[in-house]
Amino acid sequence: MRLVIDSSSFAKRYVQETGSNKLDVLLQHTSELALSIIVVPEIISALNRRLREQVLTGKEYQMAKRQLLDDVHDAAILQVTPAVVAQSVKLLEMNTLRAMDALHIACALEWKADLFITSDKRQLDAAIQSGLQCEYLNHTGG
Repeated sequence: MRLVIDSSSFAKRYVQETGSNKLDVLLQHTSELALSIIVVPEIISALNRRLREQVLTGKEYQMAKRQLLDDVHDAAILQVTPAVVAQSVKLLEMNTLRAMDALHIACALEWKADLFITSDKRQLDAAIQSGLQCEYLNHTGG
């Protein structure tokens, strides 16, 4: 199975929350994992926010960062190409989305993912409308 995961869902690998266990099960059945190039900066940003808010310790942050970089090493990194930008523009014109959410969907469409995982309801609706098979992981915030 060719799988693309958005940042909020992939972050569940590094911070235990609703949907973390389901993500682990889905990853075990994946033959090819792809991530948009924006996944690492978005997750590092979220981890740093948790570090500043003292939700994570420095040691927990370093462990999560190391695991993220190890995971990304084994994944296909989807670039923001002219085709992805054009697809994201269409998505933004047809849906109520944030720009980064549109880029995740556009990357999944261009890569021809078998499954797209998200924790964002608006992104889920837009991805389904665009023809992607999707899995929704509940989002608890953070």
